[in-house]
Amino acid sequence: MSFFSLLLALVIEQARPLLPQNLIYQWTGLWVAWVARTFDAGIRNQAWVTWGIAILIPALLAMLIHWTFEWGLGWLFAVLWNVGLLYVTLGFRQFSHHFTAIREALNDGDETKARELLANWQQVQVGQIPRSEIVRHAIEYSIIAAHRHVFGVFFWYAILSIIGLGPVGAVVYRLTDFARQYWQQESSNGLVTSPVLQEVADRAWTAIDWLPSRMTALGFAIVGSFEDAMDGWRNHAQNFPEDNDGVILAATAGAINIRLGGAALQAADAPEGDDTAGGSSTPGRTPELAHFAQVVGLVWRTVIMWLVLVALLTMAKLVG
Repeated sequence: MSFFSLLLALVIEQARPLLPQNLIYQWTGLWVAWVARTFDAGIRNQAWVTWGIAILIPALLAMLIHWTFEWGLGWLFAVLWNVGLLYVTLGFRQFSHHFTAIREALNDGDETKARELLANWQQVQVGQIPRSEIVRHAIEYSIIAAHRHVFGVFFWYAILSIIGLGPVGAVVYRLTDFARQYWQQESSNGLVTSPVLQEVADRAWTAIDWLPSRMTALGFAIVGSFEDAMDGWRNHAQNFPEDNDGVILAATAGAINIRLGGAALQAADAPEGDDTAGGSSTPGRTPELAHFAQVVGLVWRTVIMWLVLVALLTMAKLVG
């Protein structure tokens, strides 16, 4: 069931992507905002309760619907439910249009438009960063987005499907990331979300993403330059501010021999001043337009590899 659900969801999402402004995301935003307003008291224990209500109730509801379909209507309806759930939580097309637009602008030689697209996508200050930095930031943001929108959901759904809880994995992973970002954005817009709740959401996200991020890095190493990717993982992951993202980006840099890391772009609402903050970079070639194709190939080869692995596990389970 897990293999066919993942495959069908990816195919459907490629053919008909979910629009960024859709009712499901709007309802999800209303849900996590209501939970924060209702239960957030600025106390650590209460913050964990708030997080649990926001994340676990939808996950349990998704699992309850799955069991209802499987036991009441048959496995085919359960598969269709899983496909629909994965269609919402997993997919390249939820972010890839930004990547494609920046690549096309650079291909046309319009660096000004590429900077504007990058700034609008991530809500950052880009200033007059050179072409290579546009490429670097676009690749870094795209790789992290691919992990969070595809590989992370893929991992937890596939792993928990072994014990029949695949929908829980997909919903918890996607909703943990969604709530964390929503509560941070809500606070930046002047609405009330306590710093304690934001810290709890960050800690929960770091814990839930710890293993998937390393599996994504391992996948990139296997389908790319394994030795260089593992060397980057061991020696350069600390160059990036977030541990989990650093592992993925360092492995990516080694897998396709590209220099990633360095000056980080500031948020669009940051105080006036320097557009970037210093940082260390990995070894490798200077980012250039040709690296976009290498990144796309790296990501798709990894998807195929994990799909084949899930298919083999499914066959082994059926035969056994």
